[in-house]
Amino acid sequence: MLALQLLISGLVTGCALGVVAISFSLVYATTKIFHVAHAGIYTLAGYLAWSLAAHGVPAILALLLSMVVCAVVGALIQMQLYARLAQRRATHLVVLIASLGALAIIQNIIAAVYTPNILQFAQPWSSRVLALGPVRLNYTQLLTVVISLAAFAATMLFAHRTILGKRIRAVASNPMLAEITRLQPQIVYVYVIAIASALVCLPGVLVPLDLGLQPYNGVTPLLTATIAMIAGGVGSITGAFVLSIAIAVLQNLSLMVIPGEWSIGVTFFIFVIFMLFRPTGLFAAR
Repeated sequence: MLALQLLISGLVTGCALGVVAISFSLVYATTKIFHVAHAGIYTLAGYLAWSLAAHGVPAILALLLSMVVCAVVGALIQMQLYARLAQRRATHLVVLIASLGALAIIQNIIAAVYTPNILQFAQPWSSRVLALGPVRLNYTQLLTVVISLAAFAATMLFAHRTILGKRIRAVASNPMLAEITRLQPQIVYVYVIAIASALVCLPGVLVPLDLGLQPYNGVTPLLTATIAMIAGGVGSITGAFVLSIAIAVLQNLSLMVIPGEWSIGVTFFIFVIFMLFRPTGLFAAR
C-alpha cells in the first residue's frame, strides 16, 4: 500500500515538474540561454495568485491573471536583459550570471513584500481528499495531473501544428538561417520566454496550492527539471516530460529504503548514468 501511494504521489509531482521542464526546454532549446530566472517566475506566479485569491478573485481567474503578468515579466527579462547582453556580445557565462541576478532580485522582492514565512491558500476545496481504492489524493493533486497532461498535449500541438510553433522550431534549429530568411529570431525569443513564463505558472500555482508558498522554493524544481530536460534530450518536449515523471517516481519510491534528505541523490545518480551512457538524452531531437 505504501509503495502504491508513493508511486501515485511521484506521478503527481512528476507531472508538475514535467511542465517546468518543458517550459524551460522551450527557452533553452530556442535561445540557448540557461534561464535560471525561470525559477523566480515560477515562484512569482504562486504569490500573484495568492494575492488575487486573498482579495476575492476566483481561483481560475487568479491563475489566468498570474499567467498574463508572468508572461509580461518574462518578455521584459528577454527584451531588457538578455537582448541587451546579446547586443554587447556577452558570453554565456555573463548571461548566466545576469540570469542568476534576476532570480535573486525576484526572490528578495517577494521575501521583502510577503516575508519568508510559509503562506497557505485559503481554498477549502483544495485539501478535500478523494479515496481511489487504497490511494488517497486531494483535489489539488488530481487537478495538477489533469492540467499538466493537458499542458503537455497543448505544447506538443502548438510546437508541431501552429505557424508560430514551426517558426520557433526553425529558429531553434538554425538561428543564422532564420535571420537571413527574416524569421526575426529576437522577436521569436520574446515570444518563447513569454509563453514559457505563462506555462510555468501552472505548476507555480498548483504546487503551492497543495504545499504552501515560500520565496526560495523555485530553485529545486528548476534543478530537477533541468536534469530531466538534459536526460530526456535537449529540445525534446516528450523527453523532458517523461523523464520528469520518471525521476519524481524514483525519488518517491527511494523513500522506502533511504532517508528523505538523500532522495535528491537519486536525481543526480540518474543524471550521471545518462551522461555516461546516453549523453545526447533518451529522446534526442533530430
